[in-house]
Amino acid sequence: MTHENASNKETQQPQNEADSSSQPEASEPLEGTVVGPESDEVLEEQGFDWKIYANELELKLAAAEAKIEDQKDSVLRSIANSENARRRADQEVDKARKFALEKFAGELLAVVDNLERATQAADAENESVKPLLEGIALTHKLFMSTFEKFGIELIDPQGEIFNPEQHQAMSLQENEEFSPNTVMAVMQKGYSLKGRLLRPAMVMVSRGGTTKVDTQV
Repeated sequence: MTHENASNKETQQPQNEADSSSQPEASEPLEGTVVGPESDEVLEEQGFDWKIYANELELKLAAAEAKIEDQKDSVLRSIANSENARRRADQEVDKARKFALEKFAGELLAVVDNLERATQAADAENESVKPLLEGIALTHKLFMSTFEKFGIELIDPQGEIFNPEQHQAMSLQENEEFSPNTVMAVMQKGYSLKGRLLRPAMVMVSRGGTTKVDTQV
């Protein structure tokens, strides 16, 4: 044996020992390992258990799915709460916008009533009063136009069936000309704001009566 061959053997021997010592113990399949009968035997010899590994993967997968479902439910609840809060806020704003003028409009009803009374009480044939009546009529017309603009509607149920939700019966009288429970006369007109009653109409209601029939030929 030459000196050169002896040196090569001495050099190769530590490398082989280092290679064998650097191989890891396989507790799980190495990345890129081709699964097959031969590789299974090798992994089993290294102490690897496929069943334990599969169970661990299933547990991790189940935990991940449970976490996703929990986060999904949390997101859905947050969205639902936000939608409910937005809907309630919209309703409150809409209600405030609709009925912000309710008290103010109620105060103006007395003004309109006085304008109507002045028109009814004045002598329309008197030439000196006509300019005043025209001014009152124009003012009343502007009031009614403004009321209509803001959703204030007139309730004038003359000849209609009595409605306790909008009318206030001040008296009942028998009258053959009207069907029972019919508004015979309106003492004071009513008003509503966007469908909500501001003031009921004060009315006189008919009790009804039997119509006389002429039986003579």
